[in-house]
Order: sequence, then structure tokens, then C-alpha cells
Amino acid sequence: MHARSPPPPVVLGTSVVAVAAAAPPIAAMGTRSVALVLLAAVLLQALLPASAAEGLVRIALKKRPIDENSRVAARLSGEEGARRLGLRGANSLGGGGGEGDIVALKNYMNAQYFGEIGVGTPPQKFTVIFDTGSSNLWVPSAKCYFSIACFFHSRYKSGQSSTYQKNGKPAAIQYGTGSIAGFFSEDSVTVGDLVVKDQEFIEATKEPGLTFMVAKFDGILGLGFQEISVGDAVPVWYKMVEQGLVSEPVFSFWFNRHSDEGEGGEIVFGGMDPSHYKGNHTYVPVSQKGYWQFEMGDVLIGGKTTGFCASGCSAIADSGTSLLAGPTAIITEINEKIGATGVVSQECKTVVSQYGQQILDLLLAETQPSKICSQVGLCTFDGKHGVSAGIKSVVDDEAGESNGLQSGPMCNACEMAVVWMQNQLAQNKTQDLILNYINQLCDKLPSPMGESSVDCGSLASMPEISFTIGGKKFALKPEEYILKVGEGAAAQCISGFTAMDIPPPRGPLWILGDVFMGAYHTVFDYGKMRVGFAKSA
Repeated sequence: MHARSPPPPVVLGTSVVAVAAAAPPIAAMGTRSVALVLLAAVLLQALLPASAAEGLVRIALKKRPIDENSRVAARLSGEEGARRLGLRGANSLGGGGGEGDIVALKNYMNAQYFGEIGVGTPPQKFTVIFDTGSSNLWVPSAKCYFSIACFFHSRYKSGQSSTYQKNGKPAAIQYGTGSIAGFFSEDSVTVGDLVVKDQEFIEATKEPGLTFMVAKFDGILGLGFQEISVGDAVPVWYKMVEQGLVSEPVFSFWFNRHSDEGEGGEIVFGGMDPSHYKGNHTYVPVSQKGYWQFEMGDVLIGGKTTGFCASGCSAIADSGTSLLAGPTAIITEINEKIGATGVVSQECKTVVSQYGQQILDLLLAETQPSKICSQVGLCTFDGKHGVSAGIKSVVDDEAGESNGLQSGPMCNACEMAVVWMQNQLAQNKTQDLILNYINQLCDKLPSPMGESSVDCGSLASMPEISFTIGGKKFALKPEEYILKVGEGAAAQCISGFTAMDIPPPRGPLWILGDVFMGAYHTVFDYGKMRVGFAKSA
């Protein structure tokens, strides 16, 4: 007799179920036997987890509402962060810092979306923020003895893990609203059904201040690039790809904005779930590794251009930022249109009263806008744009203050006034109307790193805010960019926009946080170095 070759595998969906080689040939089995084999294969396929069948790994995200305690903590720690970083006036960030500067501005206090991971063998569970705006993994350490915050959270115990490897290299991360310090260790990290081996992470032994004491999460799992990783540690995502744990070098975020609390969405490693989005994604290339950074076009308020990013701005997709941060000039215009109450800026009004007419005259004379503030004496000019002496270093800023000089805020206010006036002139407004309008905008300047309140009953009259990405306009409706705090008569509404200025060459920069990613399903394609957006389902 000839040797029988084994029958081919039965292919069902994306999984392959092999039929045993020792099984009798199909002809000898009869119809009933064939049916039983096929039924068994179908049942086996049905019993497989959906993620295994699809080649995807799903992490459920929990959502919690923003509460007043977190808002207060965010405000206090944000103001402290601004003082510590030397951020003055419109919250400018000097260009001399490293790539970690934006990490140093991060405010996790209003974060709403968390997921669970395990560290060690057996896994010790931690609730973390999956943060595309940073690149390290850190969790509190059992060796954290002197920070009260550690005692409010799960702590990693290396002695209870059979896969722990000592490293000991010191580490520290400074955020805008807090800091952590500790040392590196290595262990297995469980993410969903995946086990990432030999992962370098930080055991936090110091979590000073208010920020992490009231935080609802234990740690951070960074999904940014290694270029901004403290200690040059290899990020968890890199290890997933290197160890062949995902079918594709792609991960995606879906935030369930229809849920007030509880199931908040999913992060999918290895691809994306078609039920999470509508239509096709618009992709843009990563323009600079470090953050998931890309180029963005004009920003529109109610369909009308603001002009600020018409020639291009940079943006980053940041799941670890709850709000949507952008240049103060545009954020102030948005706040004015939605009726948000900000903080009065005396510097802004001073610029308008003393230099407003001169700035208008220079614009009408077609002076290069980037040179105007240096011509009126409020900024210096570096060949491309106005530069305030106050943003060169914290030492310079403090020296300026001691001499009674306020060049930083005045320069920022002047440059904002130029942008606003350009926009109004393009709409053929009269000079008197323009100066009055600029004064109104001064009243709407937001607090540095802070929030602005709006009337909850006015959402219907608020405009759409649109961002141009990949040549397509991505609009946010009022119900998508206004965050509600509390319920019933006690409910308050806050603007989802916050101000942050980063000067050229790295800026102007937008940080598209959860406010934007909640409305648009976001794909992070590591293989093709691109970011994609489609309307969330």
C-alpha cells in the first residue's frame, strides 16, 4: 500500500486547525465522520479567544469621570510645574531643551483612561496610563518608603518574582505636574495575553508632591519612541515587536466617549478593530521620531481660518494628555468664540494700548509679520521670527524679573496680537473694530497650563473647531471638546482646549490628546512610520 499523506489543514478565518495525520482517509470516514471533524474544527475555532483568532491583542480601558479633586490638584500642580520650569506669561518653552521638554509639560491629573498590566512572574497587577507621549514604563516600588503617594498604590515587589533581574541604574523623570525617581530593573511584563520578557522598567522610589498621591493610576506605560526614553531604555512596544508577539507592528486606540464611566474603550496591539471606526483612515508620516509627531495644516473656527497654521504646524498624537493643547494665540480665539472665561492678561492689554496702532500700520505697510515685534522693540529677531530674551533660559528670565523687565510676556503678547490682527485684516475689518476685538481676546487669555470654564447651556451655539491633517478637515463638535464635571445643577463645563507655546524650530506645536483621540480612532503604524485618523464608531 502507498503511504498516505496527511490531509491538508482546515482553514477557518485567520486560524489554521490541523487535522490529525493518523485520521482515516475521507473516503473511508463517511459523511457523518466528515461532518463531525468539521464540527470539531468549528467548535475549536469558536473556543479560541477573539484576539487570537484575529491576531490582535486587546487591552480594555477603564474610564472614570473628571472629579473636582483632580481638577484642583491639576491646577495646583500645574502652577507649580510652570514655576519650576520657568514658564512665564503664555507658557512659553525655550528651544534649548532636549526632546524630553514636552514630557516635562505633561499633566496626568485629568486623565480618564486606564488599563491593567502585570509585572513579574506571577504577574503583579498595576493600573497604568498607556501614554504615546512618553516612552518609559514605571511603577511604584516596594522600596519606596518615604513618599506618601506610594502607599496609595500597588507596589512592585521584586522578591516575589521568579523572572526578576537586577539592574540598579538610577532614573528620574520630571513632568510638568510632578516627578518620579528610582532605579531600573528588568522583569517580564504581561500586557493582555502577551508576556514581554526581559523588559527594562523603572521602580519608582520617590513620588513627591500632590500629583501622584491623588492620581487614580499606579504608573505609566510609554508608547513613544526610544529617542525620548529616559536612560535609553527599550520601550515595551519595541520589545513586543522584537519578540514577535504581535502580527503587525501597529497599535490603535479607541476611546468610548459614549460611556460616562466603566468600559472606556480599547487599545489594540497588532492592528485595529474595524468595529472601532467609520470609513477609511487618513495617514500622515511621522515627521520627527521621539513623539508620534506629524505635520498639520490650518485650524478653523466655525469653518473660518485662523491663519496661524496656514503655513503648517507640527502636532503630536498623545494618549497621555487629557485635553487638546495648542498655541495661546489660537486657544484664546477659540475661547472667545465659545464664551470661555480665562484670565485677564495685563501684558496683552498693554501691548494693544501702547503698540496696537503701530502694529496695524506695519501690517498695512506689508511689513513681514515675523519682524514686526522686533521693529516695535518688544522682541529680538533671529532671522526667522521674533525671539524674547526671556525664553533663552530660566536664569535669564529670573534676571529679567529682578531688573523689572517683562520682555518675555510682552514679546509673546505682541506676536499673538500680530496673528490676531492679520486674521481680522483678512476679513476686511476696520481698524477700530480690530483694536476692540483684540482687547476682548486679551480678556480670554487662558491660565498657563490651566483650564477655562464655559456655560453648559450654550453648547448648541458653539462653533465646530477643525484641524487640517493630510489635506482633510477633522472637525470637533462642542459636545466633543467640552468636558462636563459633575451632574445636575452642580455640573460644570470646561473647555477641552488648553494653552501651550513651543517656539520654532520645534513649534508651533499642537498636542492632540484624548479630546481629539476620543472623536477620531487613532492608528500608530510603527512599521510604516505613520499616524492615521478615522471617525470613531
